[in-house]
Amino acid sequence: MLTRTVGFCLSAKKWRKMNLSAFAELCRNHGIDVVQIDLNRPLPAQGPFDIIIHKLSDLMVEAQYNSQSQQLLASFQEYTAAHPYTVLLDPLPAMRKLLDRFVSYRIVGRLQTAIPGDQVCCPPYVEINTSDLEEIQEAISRHNLSFPFICKTQVAHGSSSHEMALIFNEEGLKDAHAPCILQSFINHNARLYKVFVVGSSHFTVDRPSLKNFPLGPSDSKTIFFNSHDVSKPESSSHLTEDMRGSPSSFQLCCIISSLS
Repeated sequence: MLTRTVGFCLSAKKWRKMNLSAFAELCRNHGIDVVQIDLNRPLPAQGPFDIIIHKLSDLMVEAQYNSQSQQLLASFQEYTAAHPYTVLLDPLPAMRKLLDRFVSYRIVGRLQTAIPGDQVCCPPYVEINTSDLEEIQEAISRHNLSFPFICKTQVAHGSSSHEMALIFNEEGLKDAHAPCILQSFINHNARLYKVFVVGSSHFTVDRPSLKNFPLGPSDSKTIFFNSHDVSKPESSSHLTEDMRGSPSSFQLCCIISSLS
């Protein structure tokens, strides 16, 4: 029987959380070897691999300012380039797009234009690269944003990327720290639906989310929150409330205002 080798490039914490030791045993019973990849060792000595499944987003962010992380990432890229028949989940160029909210939002904006009908919706947003309030207000007006706004960091990974804000008025714009995204907040009945696609199959999970807020400017102070405290399966926050039923403000569409 032909043996396949799957390499997992994950942190020890992620390995334990996913219980991959039990998964590896199951795979071995079906002729599949599972290898835990150590980036600090030469990859050719650990392979060859039919598939590499990785979680390198931390390393990719760190490589922007850390020379050791740059070297580890470069070695990984050299190996995958030299082994084009190894399936890489996910391709690093695709991941780089998702790590930058400026880039990923532009992609969804283009999809909204390219796909007819209302299957893909992207609420109005603006990229903020300045602390000048007049420039920010002008950009908001030009892009037809409406209060309240949700404010997110440009980088879509790491602990700081989960720190967000809900801004209710022009005074609150001082709480938007560039580089960041401002986007019109869409009421969605405190429910968030995440869709995962694998080949031709898809899986949907239901998560808690921010409760509804009155539309338009108000005197409310800016609300700062961590999206992990709001939209994880085990989350419990005063910012969420369980509103049963389907979100009336949505049709089944891809809405990038989710707390990603």
